[in-house]
Amino acid sequence: MLALGLVTGCKTSEPAPAPVTPPVTGIPTPPQYGTPFAGVPNREDAVIYQVNMRAFSQGGNFAGVTARLDSIKALGANVVYLMPIYPVGAVKSVNSPYSVKDYQAVNPEFGTLADLRTLVDAAHARGLSVMLDWVANHTAWDHGWITGHPDWYLRDAAGTIQSPPNTNYTDVAQLNFDSAPMRLAQIAAMKSWVFTANVDGFRFDYADAPTVFFWQQATDTLRNVKSHKLLLLAEGTRTANFNNGFDYNFGFNFYGGLRSVFRNGAPATTFDALNSSEYVNASGTQQVVRYTTNHDVNGSDGTPVAVFNGNAGAMSAFVIASCYKGVPMVYNGQEAGMTAAIPFPFTSVKVNWGVNPAVTRAYKQLLAARAGSAALRRGTPTAYSSADVCAFTKTAGAEQALVLANVRNSTQQYSVPAALVGTTWTNALQGGSVTLGNQVSLAAYGYLVLKK
Repeated sequence: MLALGLVTGCKTSEPAPAPVTPPVTGIPTPPQYGTPFAGVPNREDAVIYQVNMRAFSQGGNFAGVTARLDSIKALGANVVYLMPIYPVGAVKSVNSPYSVKDYQAVNPEFGTLADLRTLVDAAHARGLSVMLDWVANHTAWDHGWITGHPDWYLRDAAGTIQSPPNTNYTDVAQLNFDSAPMRLAQIAAMKSWVFTANVDGFRFDYADAPTVFFWQQATDTLRNVKSHKLLLLAEGTRTANFNNGFDYNFGFNFYGGLRSVFRNGAPATTFDALNSSEYVNASGTQQVVRYTTNHDVNGSDGTPVAVFNGNAGAMSAFVIASCYKGVPMVYNGQEAGMTAAIPFPFTSVKVNWGVNPAVTRAYKQLLAARAGSAALRRGTPTAYSSADVCAFTKTAGAEQALVLANVRNSTQQYSVPAALVGTTWTNALQGGSVTLGNQVSLAAYGYLVLKK
């Protein structure tokens, strides 16, 4: 349901970065619950797992997530990202979790604050960080600010509060980011969860819509919580997001590239250009989060099995998304090879965890290889793609990896570049030694991950 607004946002001219502002201070924060987690990964080493509470378990609650944390850990993820946990508005409602009635409360549909803390504690005990979803741009129509602070919202000439412009989000009211008191109140609410539930960061919904100035205030404030190492993900493509203190931007365009290549026959070299365009303004270890599905496109486009022409195509696409550049994100259920999409508002379909154990093993195998290779996680890529095979090396110090992924539903012969002919590698997935000749034959949607 976010697609219309996101597309509209991408077409607008990008504002010039505002001067960096001091962090928000002087706003009381709650006492710290628990001990800040010392195991938050460096941002370039994250593997993010998106949890849609309503679909994740039969109970559709925090307890259902807590019960499966061992499985998330075993898959190879180290960051659990929870979709919005807040009460959902009832006025003009379409039952969207992105229509927030109260920024500082827990949705009773999912449980209590104690249940959320139990989930976070259990995640930390397993070495998993936890990110919350934050909806900054708008609130529900029955949020307390509607009557208490109508000037905190975008209003027309008659004073009527408006929905987000140029979108179909009629169930929510657009906040006014020119309002300094609103910005302060929202940032204080955001920051409070770091203390109230001991969480380790945020995924910021529709991040290209709020102003650059707001995000600079928000990220400065969160970075000044010195007791916590926080991961901050902008769900947006605005290149200014990298300048605004975020660790991550969202790989919307890379997902679009995957669809173009796998469904429409675009050349595999498409990905090479995206490695440049999606990283404009990124510095240091800032990353793009890349995926083959999420809660939006799963409902609109179908599961990876549907989008990428079967389990083999879905795995080939995920190899590229997870290994070429950036950090991978897995949406609950894709690792089970689900063929049924989870449509909005995510209440009608539950994840079928046992549907395809072979697919689950393939995800575990790939993510374990990635975790065990500094080159796959952090290496600098060099492109060697042909029209039909995405191929690249990645180098980190003395370690090197080579990835070949057939993007076609037919066997392809890949001509090995002269620089790689005769080189010997270890198969990172199956073990054993591989010496490259002049050509490599890849089965339909087949892939090869090598290291040395």
